[in-house]
Amino acid sequence: MAKNRNLDFMFDRRLLIAAGAGGVVFSTLVARLFQLQMLEADYYDKLAAENHVRLVLAPPERGQILDRFGRPLASQRQAGRVSVVPERMSDTEATLDQIARLIDLSPERRKRITDEVRANRMRNASFVPVTVAQELSYEEFARLRVHAVDIEGVDVQMGSTRSYPRGRDFAHVLGYVARASSDDLVRLTEGRPPEDLTMFREMFRHPDMRVGRQGMERFAEDWLRGRPGRRRVVTNAHGRPMEELAQDPKQAAVPGKDLFVTIDAELQRVAIERFEGESGAAVVIDVASGDVLAMVSTPAFDPNAFVNGISGKDYAELRDNPMAPLYPRAHGGVYPPGSTFKMVVATAALEAGVVKTTDTVRCPGSYRFGNRTWHCWKKGGHGVMNMHNAIKHSCDVYFYEVARRTGVRKIAEVAHKFGFGETFVLGMTGGRSGLVPDPDWKQRARGEPWFEGETLNFGIGQGQLGTTPLQLALMTARIAATGAPLKPKLIGLGPPSDEDPVLDKPLDTEIMEIQKAGMFGVTSEPGGTAYRSGDLGLGGPRLAGKTGTAQVRRISAEERAKGIRGGEAIARELRDHALFVAYAPADNPRFAVSVIVEHGEGGSRTAAPVGRDILAAAIKMDSGRTPAYAQRASTTVPNTDGTAGRDPA
Repeated sequence: MAKNRNLDFMFDRRLLIAAGAGGVVFSTLVARLFQLQMLEADYYDKLAAENHVRLVLAPPERGQILDRFGRPLASQRQAGRVSVVPERMSDTEATLDQIARLIDLSPERRKRITDEVRANRMRNASFVPVTVAQELSYEEFARLRVHAVDIEGVDVQMGSTRSYPRGRDFAHVLGYVARASSDDLVRLTEGRPPEDLTMFREMFRHPDMRVGRQGMERFAEDWLRGRPGRRRVVTNAHGRPMEELAQDPKQAAVPGKDLFVTIDAELQRVAIERFEGESGAAVVIDVASGDVLAMVSTPAFDPNAFVNGISGKDYAELRDNPMAPLYPRAHGGVYPPGSTFKMVVATAALEAGVVKTTDTVRCPGSYRFGNRTWHCWKKGGHGVMNMHNAIKHSCDVYFYEVARRTGVRKIAEVAHKFGFGETFVLGMTGGRSGLVPDPDWKQRARGEPWFEGETLNFGIGQGQLGTTPLQLALMTARIAATGAPLKPKLIGLGPPSDEDPVLDKPLDTEIMEIQKAGMFGVTSEPGGTAYRSGDLGLGGPRLAGKTGTAQVRRISAEERAKGIRGGEAIARELRDHALFVAYAPADNPRFAVSVIVEHGEGGSRTAAPVGRDILAAAIKMDSGRTPAYAQRASTTVPNTDGTAGRDPA
């Protein structure tokens, strides 16, 4: 009996201990649940949210480039795009196989994708999407959207892409944008604070981001680009975006600012059409303001082809094209100015006092100096010439003699006053200075002395002298303005281009009036080399101009004797260039133009009609409208950290 009582006691004690332990455990669980659900609920809600809410980089909208009246030349548009995210793919090839069943995926493109995926993983950037295809058709976009849920790591969405609505018209002015290369990343992140580097590198790898590679797109990169932001996106267990949450204003992307150019897009189109398939360049300048109203290089390339990456084959076709569509002729093409340079020589001679306007030179058709004969373009000669008639008839012999009297150094000095030998950036890339030769240059470049015979060639715009169509237009505008200072300008509203020289070195007004009279004689007096092009067809206004023919090779004595100087008798690339510079109206100059038609031979026959029609269009289009950028007051410039600052709109 006692034994049973002991067993009952031990059982009750164990039950009590077990119950107590169970009570402690239960109490602990209740306390922990209370802590988790009541005291720390907000904390764990936040952790849960962070587990399925991701901060995704929001690239900034690139600013537009607009013409002087606000017409878009470069803008953004939406287009379908499919990309893959390396960190969300276990098998890249399997994913690409599935995509290839829905859209065309060439072996070349497929290799590029796999290489980029591999590169992202190696640099710990597996979160950065890799673009598979852009510019999807409606059918392709719809097909991919339907099947995207079944394809690992794929992302199908509308993306922003750069668009050039006027295609080739502004290719050499605007340049183009492209995906950032490793060199671009170094250039664009250099000097930035460490806290910005990670964000900028991530931004430039985003599928929607492009950087300027040439032209204004590159020059104004900081102005146009803006600053990236962040978007809050809800993802599923596989990391696929499912929903976008409300945007935090503090994390919103800052769009780039719009850039206005001084060019009139419609005048640009008229000038391009007037070339009728020829290669060459034309530049139109407002004489009073220095605004560049047209800048044409033709043929050109379509910058839209570069935005999403041009194929090696297509680029090779552009590069190897004998008409050189990649060549920025208007501001980067260097040509002998030929007889369009004769006003510079005449100005230098009058400044030096070595001739008077009434002094004459007899032109028998050739000029003997030393043991060599220099020829005039007119085989029988022009007879007795004074300065006015020498400009009007473009007499080479007269300018051989005047150049000899004036000397190379004085001619070079005056050429620089007109802007020759200077580089004008104007907000673009690819500009060149050309060359104004002199004895010092020749000694440095070739280790040789200057020969006086070279001065004769200099006097008719030949020899080592090299100029750009932009410089020729500036020279013409300076003459038309009777020597007034001129600040050339291509950016109406945008980042300043302060490195461009101002043409303000003194030019005597009386001497400029003499040059203007000579140019008027060229187009409006019988015997002038462009007499047929003087009438603008506007019922009154005329233009004043000067023709030029620039040799691309020396004509041999045998060819001269046979009369073989051009045309079908020689290959196109050996024919002379045709040039024309002019301003209008002649009695109240408002616009200046330079035209070069490559291998067009006669300036009066080929280039002058083009220049006449462009000037006529400029006058007809000039309605006194105020440029759009003049109505958008801006007091900001790009911030030092590369952000766009305040939109002046």
